[in-house]
Amino acid sequence: MIDQEGLELNAEPEEESFEKLYEESLKSVKVGSLVKGKVINIAQDYVFVDIGYKFEGRTSLREFSDASGSTTIAIGDDVDLVLERVEDREGFAILSKVRADQLKVWDDIIESSDSGKILTGKITRKVKGGFHVEIGGLPAFLPSSHLDVRPVRSSDSFLGQTYRFRVLKYDRKRSNIIVSRRAVLEEERAEQREETLGRISEGAIVKGVVKNVTDYGAFIDLGGVDGLLHITDISWGKVTHPSAVLSPGDELDLMILRYDKEGGKISLGLKQTKPDPWLTVVEKYPVGSRIEGKVVNIVDYGAFVEIEEGLEGLIHISELSWTKVRHPSQKVKVGDTVEVVVLGVEPDNRRISLGLKQLEENPWNMVEEKYPKGSRIKGVVKNITDFGMFVGIEEGIDGLVHISDLSWKKVKHPSELYKKDQEVEAVVLNIDKRNERFSLGIRQLESDPWSLVADAYKPGMVVSGRVTGMAEFGAFVELEEGVEGLVHISEINRGKKKGMELEVGDLIETEILNVDLEEKKIGLSIRGKVQEEEAPVEEEGQEESCPVAGEADRTEEVVVAEEPDIEESSAADEATTAEEEGSTTAGEADRTEEAVAAEEPDIVKADIEESSAADEATPAEEEDSTAEGDKSGGKEEEDD
Repeated sequence: MIDQEGLELNAEPEEESFEKLYEESLKSVKVGSLVKGKVINIAQDYVFVDIGYKFEGRTSLREFSDASGSTTIAIGDDVDLVLERVEDREGFAILSKVRADQLKVWDDIIESSDSGKILTGKITRKVKGGFHVEIGGLPAFLPSSHLDVRPVRSSDSFLGQTYRFRVLKYDRKRSNIIVSRRAVLEEERAEQREETLGRISEGAIVKGVVKNVTDYGAFIDLGGVDGLLHITDISWGKVTHPSAVLSPGDELDLMILRYDKEGGKISLGLKQTKPDPWLTVVEKYPVGSRIEGKVVNIVDYGAFVEIEEGLEGLIHISELSWTKVRHPSQKVKVGDTVEVVVLGVEPDNRRISLGLKQLEENPWNMVEEKYPKGSRIKGVVKNITDFGMFVGIEEGIDGLVHISDLSWKKVKHPSELYKKDQEVEAVVLNIDKRNERFSLGIRQLESDPWSLVADAYKPGMVVSGRVTGMAEFGAFVELEEGVEGLVHISEINRGKKKGMELEVGDLIETEILNVDLEEKKIGLSIRGKVQEEEAPVEEEGQEESCPVAGEADRTEEVVVAEEPDIEESSAADEATTAEEEGSTTAGEADRTEEAVAAEEPDIVKADIEESSAADEATPAEEEDSTAEGDKSGGKEEEDD
């Protein structure tokens, strides 16, 4: 009993001692402090942790779950937690792993700000003036200017990416943190620059990333130091613009061409890392061989075809088709894969001439057989020019009708007679296969009116015609379709003295002075105007004077019909007429030469001077000539 009572008496002080120790342990653990514990149980929603002193706490299971929802902790694991409350209703201390992690992050943030420690964070979204970055669960602000070492045009590619940052400023009370990625990159570039410069030497092959593309080349990041890749060192072929070959971010193997240590400039070459294809082009692509290539550029004079990387050839516009091509884009387009024939190779000038039409049969090879000289063909007018018109004969073959071969009469412009798309018939005049020229004629479909001139028009005949044109040296008179004569200016001046003015369209009566069949020229002398409304009709066996073949038979009748008009004229008109007849009789040969010479724009100077001398005769000479004309006229009247 005594022992039992003694034991019972001793038990009370032990219970009091345990309660005292428990209370002291609770006092040592403060709310908000970081405690260490061991996981003793994992329930459906909670994780139970022993934090010491027979003191258990619990925290939410979600704080130990990853993004996929899987639990990242097991029984027996040691964890760091923050005591949020000493005891809840069920007697458990409330713990938090998230707050414990944040306390650790704040320690890292302070260290990063003080000593430059590098932290890892994730850019989650854009905000005004920068980006939102999550570092260990704490929100931080990244200014746009501190995103990269160079300006960034599009920042979308940075969202959702994890990068390294350095803390610039922080305010723990307000939970404000400002970080920089540029500071980390600049530090890394400085280290890389020292390393890169240590291994750079001319001729060395290095790796680089395209940083920026300009009109004259591209800047390459070699790792802390930049180098210039000039446009002429990009490819062995022609490069119109660096952007056609390079893009920012491209990784390249380059050769160090020049290194200026003092100026810190590095010249790079891309084509130098590959063999020059022009060294073996003659053996690889002999003249006459057929090869395939890709159309890379089109210009007005042809198309450039890439045969292989760095090797381009030109298809001249004349080598695209046997037919006429106005622009190369009618036959090929950029990106087309074409088969071509090698026409010529010049390694020294780095030129390759290619042909596309050589793959097809030349239609001009059969033209002479299909369209012999003198044969008649039909076609459609395709184009009209000042010098003639082009007629489509068949696909790829056009013929030219020169303006001089349109009609036997004078034509100022082909559009006077024909229109585009009009169907015409023509005669084959000549075929020049070498120069691919096809000459046609339309007037050759009819007989040459000059072939009948020798019989229809003889010197001394009086014929009527219509004035078709006026020139400085005379007037052109159409005697019939395709036949014209020239009235010399001296004859026109004499007519003016009699009050007779000539205009285009006038119907006049003329006398034929001479006929030159070789030169197709007729010299005329004006007799007078014909009043069309009072033109004589066929009466009492008399025939009307008309410009047709056989005029010689009716010449005498026309002269007789005109005589009454002469007799009825005044004395002054008789004197003038006598002067004209006298000068015509006495100097007919001289004026004939003048008229023939004046019909040509390039008359002989001597003939012009003779004509001018005749027109500029002195008054005394004109009186003598008039007197002689009176005598001659009187004598003719007596004969009559």
